[in-house]
Amino acid sequence: MATLEDPVEIGGCEIPNRLYRAPLLECAGNGPDAVDALIDDLEPAAASGVGLICQGATIVRGEGGCAAPGMTRVHDPAFVSRLERLTDRIHDHGGRIFVQLEHGGLRSMETWHAEYRREHPDLEQLAVSNPPWQLRLLDRLGFLSYDPHVLSTDEVYDLAADFGRAAAHAVDAGYDGIHLSGANMGIVQQFLSPFYNRRSDEFGGSPEARLEFLALVHDEIRDRAGDVPLMTKVPAETPAPPSPLVRRKLSTADGVEIAQRLERIGYDAVVPVRTSVVWDMSIVRGEYPERAWENEALRAEYDAAFGGSTRRRLVALGNRLESLQYDFEPAWNEDFCRRVREQVSIPVLAEGGIRDRAQMDRLLGAADAAPACDMVGMARPFYAEPRLGARLLETDANADPENPRVVCESCNNCTVPQVTGAPGVCRTPEVLRRRGELEREGAYESGRSGL
Repeated sequence: MATLEDPVEIGGCEIPNRLYRAPLLECAGNGPDAVDALIDDLEPAAASGVGLICQGATIVRGEGGCAAPGMTRVHDPAFVSRLERLTDRIHDHGGRIFVQLEHGGLRSMETWHAEYRREHPDLEQLAVSNPPWQLRLLDRLGFLSYDPHVLSTDEVYDLAADFGRAAAHAVDAGYDGIHLSGANMGIVQQFLSPFYNRRSDEFGGSPEARLEFLALVHDEIRDRAGDVPLMTKVPAETPAPPSPLVRRKLSTADGVEIAQRLERIGYDAVVPVRTSVVWDMSIVRGEYPERAWENEALRAEYDAAFGGSTRRRLVALGNRLESLQYDFEPAWNEDFCRRVREQVSIPVLAEGGIRDRAQMDRLLGAADAAPACDMVGMARPFYAEPRLGARLLETDANADPENPRVVCESCNNCTVPQVTGAPGVCRTPEVLRRRGELEREGAYESGRSGL
């Protein structure tokens, strides 16, 4: 049995404990205040004792590819060198920091953000293949706008090289590892998924060929950044709509097989996640974010993003229906993680619906249960409690009748405003009141905290 406080190694990098801050949208951008914004977002978790900080999806190219406004880009070595201030601050607290590399492909703002499309009419939408009929239908109905540029074989090699260059810049700036965004409908998942990938070259046509892009990215990162620890999310598309709406998708067994092949390729860790084939609430399960949609101060920005008040209301309605389909489920990736861990010898990281210390202990193998993972992570709870680690580490859930639990209610009021570029923060008064009470009680004080 491993405990949350035990160290763990990923690709030669020793992480002081098994709690990690999962990738989130920081919306820090690349402006003069970007590094300070990232420090403000990420340092509190490290200061509270969290062993590994995963900086949220950052884009490997200078144009396009952003799934939401304000995402940081890491194509420019001059900018990335400034991020050494961030990595130094994390290291000052004894933590480790990985950067998550991403390109949105058909999930990018070029397809869904109305105002962005008008302002960037010449920006190409990169696609693995021509969009499947389901997405073309959404285009005809006016919900999305597709005019994709399907990557040629040479352009796939160019994109993989951009991942390698971005990784090299990050290592030079002091990042301890690279985390690829292999799920959440980004371009890596689009290569892996039979829903998106209908290619006939070396990057499509079979499960092995669909994995070739990740193999190529691995080689580019190794060639350019050395033996930096490298991990990726691994998708199982089980939440996708059932047949006949979606016949081609990744099963749990497919996801396990992908993880096994990634280990053979040379990846150092995997993060198995259940995700849909479209951008929906399968990755942020919980309540309908009514407070966020009713925020009058953001209404004009929602209209700009979605193309008017009618479309805003339709998106909100879809959000409400999805909240019924994807109700909150504790540790919803547990079974998938356990099945992967039984088949690989590299670390398996679990995230998604983990909300208290007792859950974490069980996932790591407490109470004679077979472990489902080697590290446990959370994302949205850190919006609500930036210094959450101090409440969860070095506690005994069995001895503590209160069982330290996050104050996050999975209400998703933090996520919807991010379509406008708003920062990721908790906006729910009840949750903020509870955090204030805990602050007054000294719950976030830690011997490791420098804040």
